[in-house]
Amino acid sequence: MAGKISMGARREVVLAVTERYRSAKRAEKGRILDELCATTGWHRKHAVRALRRRETVGLGEVEATRKRRRRYGATIKDALTALWEASDRVCGKRLKVMIPILLPALEQHGRLQLGQSDRYRVLAISAATIDRLLVDVKIAASGGRRRRAGFYSAIRREVPIRTFNDWNSPVPGFCEVDMVAHGGTSVAGSFIQTLTMVDVAIGWTECLPLLTREGSLVVEAITRVQSLFPWLLRGVDFDNDSAFMNDVVVPWCREQKLEVTRSRAYKKNDQAFVEQKNGAVVRRLMGYGPFDGVETARMMGRLYAAARLYVNFFQPSFKLKEKRREGAKVIKRYHLPSTPYERALTHPKVTAAVKKRLRDQYRSLDPVALLAEIRATQEELGNRVNRRAGQARGLQPAHTSVMPATAATFAKTLGKTATVGEPRATHRRTRRPYKTRVRMPSKLDPHIAAIEAWLAEQPQLTALAIVGRLSEKYPEEFGKRQHSIVQRLLRALRRRAAERLVAQGLLDDATTAAPLPGVVDGSGYVGPDPSTAPLVEQAGKAIWRDRLIDIGSSSAMAPSG
Repeated sequence: MAGKISMGARREVVLAVTERYRSAKRAEKGRILDELCATTGWHRKHAVRALRRRETVGLGEVEATRKRRRRYGATIKDALTALWEASDRVCGKRLKVMIPILLPALEQHGRLQLGQSDRYRVLAISAATIDRLLVDVKIAASGGRRRRAGFYSAIRREVPIRTFNDWNSPVPGFCEVDMVAHGGTSVAGSFIQTLTMVDVAIGWTECLPLLTREGSLVVEAITRVQSLFPWLLRGVDFDNDSAFMNDVVVPWCREQKLEVTRSRAYKKNDQAFVEQKNGAVVRRLMGYGPFDGVETARMMGRLYAAARLYVNFFQPSFKLKEKRREGAKVIKRYHLPSTPYERALTHPKVTAAVKKRLRDQYRSLDPVALLAEIRATQEELGNRVNRRAGQARGLQPAHTSVMPATAATFAKTLGKTATVGEPRATHRRTRRPYKTRVRMPSKLDPHIAAIEAWLAEQPQLTALAIVGRLSEKYPEEFGKRQHSIVQRLLRALRRRAAERLVAQGLLDDATTAAPLPGVVDGSGYVGPDPSTAPLVEQAGKAIWRDRLIDIGSSSAMAPSG
């Protein structure tokens, strides 16, 4: 009944009982409120506010909004601005704590003068009010630029955080998810991304190429990975990438009954499992070259299809067993290396049907054939990168693939390619022979002897002075433009002279000097005693024992005491 009453009818009811409510006693007011709440469906507090309004409006009129009286005026805002600047522009919560310290200091030095009432208001102001009053001041201080919150910040706040220490031996099905960019040395333009999913309990790894970073493609990739995993997915742990933290991926995961968590910002160790596979699997297979295009993505899908079987069934990996701290050391213990396939067979939470299916699949796999497929695909991907780079430089296209056509032919080459060197085209290019550079003749070569003679007479001669002397003798050849080459020559000559001096000094010390006693404990020190003797100043100098030191020099050490 109450939900069907219109706003106009509610106003009529309020007008009818307002006068009776104001003149009624306490018990009668309670009964009027009960009747009004039952009729209008309002909350009791809202009904009290509606009846206590001093200004009532007639039927058909629009109710005027009540303006809240401003408590903090321009004086308070100016005082807060001065306090904010004096605090080195801290946030409102920190400034609230600093006001009782800063305000007396500013008043003592005459930098801020407030009346007694304004002073009470400044001391009683809240942190939220400080931030609200200083909004336009902060915008003006930043040059008119206002920091806008991220578009996906609300979704990030909804997703709980999970760190590395929060896993606590989960059951199979909880995965860490990350993306690897294949943009080469530049992130400009569009390039392929690899979506990596790693099961935390087993270490099972699945990789899929994505043409672009979009939430819809991420959903399709996770759906595809669900069909590749031997068991059902239970949860996904993302980083703070906007490709994951959006209104497409997070709601979809929750619809699929997947537990969604995320890592902390700038804390890559929160996703240590998937970060390790990004380097050991993705980068080892694909390298750091740029890859783009639909055909390249298909080739990468073919590579990952062979690699997932080779990695999950035949490549063992370590898994952390325990970690403890002893003093300054962090001691880690690991389980024996085992493959994800072996971990799945020994895990008690994996069903017998899944284990049987994995055993049957393992018996049908040939590791050499899988490795041959991986190498052939890597060679083709490497040729694509080299061909594109060669076309950009106007060079000849790269050679076609010379990988063996069959696994048997590839098996015969095992053990031989390592001796001759096998550069994997996707991540290791052939090193070009170094081209020896021939030193070009310099116009200073005929004048080196004269410059050395000038330096022997005047060791502190500068490059500008040498250029001046050369320009006086040879005005057509030398000028201020030759200052840099004279500087380089002067640096080389002085370095050479210093090396000769050091070599000569070492030779003289080796032939004439005798080793001093007490080279370790200092008993061979023959200098003056420590600074306990009285200091006598004479005309800007200080005589200490039998030594004369300059008080004004920065290298002088005045005795203490």
